[in-house]
Amino acid sequence: MDSSHAYRYTAAMSEKTQRRLAAIVSADVVGYSRLMGVDETGTLAAMRAHRAELWNPKIEQYGGRVVGTAGDSLLIEYASAVAAVESSVAVQRGMVERNADLPDERRMLLRIGVNIGEVVIDGDDIFGDCVNVAARLQAIADIGGMSISGNIHEQVGGKLDVVFSDDGEYQVKNIDRPVHVWRWSPTAQVTADGTAASDQPPPLPDKPSIAVLPFDNMSGDPEQEFFADGMAEDIITGLSRFGSLLVIARNSSFSFKGQSIDVTAVAEALGVRYVLEGSVRKGGERIRVTGQLIDAETGNHIWAERYDRNLEDIFAVQDEVTEAIIAATVPEIDQTERERARRKPPDKLDAWDLYQRGLASFFQPENVTLIEAIEFFDRATEIDPGFALAWARAAWARTHNLLNVKTDDRERLLREAREKARMAMRLDPNDPICVLAQGDMMMHTGEHDLGIAKLQEAVALNPNSAEIHYVLAKALDIAGRQEATIEAVERAIQLSPRDAAISRLYATRAMANFHLGRYEAAVAGARQAMHGSNPTPWSSVCYAMALFRLGEEDQAKEAMKDVYANLPQFSLSFARETLSHFAQGTSNNVLETLRRMGVTE
Repeated sequence: MDSSHAYRYTAAMSEKTQRRLAAIVSADVVGYSRLMGVDETGTLAAMRAHRAELWNPKIEQYGGRVVGTAGDSLLIEYASAVAAVESSVAVQRGMVERNADLPDERRMLLRIGVNIGEVVIDGDDIFGDCVNVAARLQAIADIGGMSISGNIHEQVGGKLDVVFSDDGEYQVKNIDRPVHVWRWSPTAQVTADGTAASDQPPPLPDKPSIAVLPFDNMSGDPEQEFFADGMAEDIITGLSRFGSLLVIARNSSFSFKGQSIDVTAVAEALGVRYVLEGSVRKGGERIRVTGQLIDAETGNHIWAERYDRNLEDIFAVQDEVTEAIIAATVPEIDQTERERARRKPPDKLDAWDLYQRGLASFFQPENVTLIEAIEFFDRATEIDPGFALAWARAAWARTHNLLNVKTDDRERLLREAREKARMAMRLDPNDPICVLAQGDMMMHTGEHDLGIAKLQEAVALNPNSAEIHYVLAKALDIAGRQEATIEAVERAIQLSPRDAAISRLYATRAMANFHLGRYEAAVAGARQAMHGSNPTPWSSVCYAMALFRLGEEDQAKEAMKDVYANLPQFSLSFARETLSHFAQGTSNNVLETLRRMGVTE
């Protein structure tokens, strides 16, 4: 390229692509998809009205330029930090007024993030880290509020009648240095020291907390009010059986009955992280119950479902739907809590976070993750020696690991499991998970009758826990009661059909069918377990044994290759040791089959 061409090329590029300092506002409508799903036409009309009557006028008033819109989001460029913040505050305060008389399901709420820095201008578009950080700030902003970077805060400090609360440093994806974040809410009050009081909600409890709001009666039939209230009350009772949850009492949550409410405000008032709300609608001999679970910290709807039933027996319907909602809600909360703990920096983990990380490792089948689970649970008990659930899980993780370790480790793990299970029971003898840990430990020491009795006690304490039914199923299989094993597995699957440990349920049922001589069912069930999430090596063992019993010796030999690949120490002596606490008839059936298959000592 000659110099004249190079000059013309550079000049053209400089006209098109520029860099400049700018304050960037990223705004997003919270729950836009939900609003569109409820009323697409009304939502689009409301969006147009808000833009024409509030957003665009405020943007123009403070000299902003709309760079991009994507349905429910806005990206705006301002010449100064002060203009960007003033405009954003005006918009959010205006939205408070516009939403004041609207029902909760029609309110349009914004999150806003503001940052300042160098941006790349390419035509009408802008790019750069500054834009990316603004988007991240928007994602962590309070609903109806605003998050700003430390750079913005430095430039607007003392220039505006707006009070921000210090939210500390956040690590932002793809940005090397942490970003200092400040928050603002339109409802903030200034305290004596000049900080924002209501920006900081009441401290949340360490464990997840939930409020079940009164279900709305959408039928226009006053008699259905009793059904709706009874549904919410039964859910409160059922959720209260889970020791891992703090459930707000009925009298507190029902104080919002009949009110047009903002879920986030309710959560803040009650000091909870999660809110469960729903409705009941009767039409003829049919009834529809809806439920939705909301993470009030983020505004995300993490679960929603509807249940359509015939009203042949209204009390049976109430029991069935209540059970289904509880069974769906708890795993969603558990998963959200694990994700929350996973995102925390290692040096910021408290006992609850360590407990959640332990659970995440526990529900993986590999030996290494079970060792990680033990370490996390033990660290949780070191930080909080009164944390009964952590002691219980520490015991249970050890008995679980007995399937995968050598003789000397087995004796140590069993001794430690006994000590930790006893500590859990000493701290909280009425918690079903503590009772479960005690019963599970007894099964591994050969005390089958006592262990099953303990696990049945745990079921009585919390009949809605799929996890407890699963452990009972395993215990019944150990004791040689395979028909009862299958019943307990079916109950667990009914309670939690999308359970993270569903493969273990399939494997337990498959092994029970194997012992009952139902080899076709065992093959089908083991295959189902192997192809699910988090399969255990014993699924492949069951699969191979059932194939062998059906005369498919070549296929059985191929299946054993998977066993050795995932459990290299597998042998006849390993199986004998692993099954040493099983009923003699059950263990002999497995050992004889493996011997005939050619598995060596």
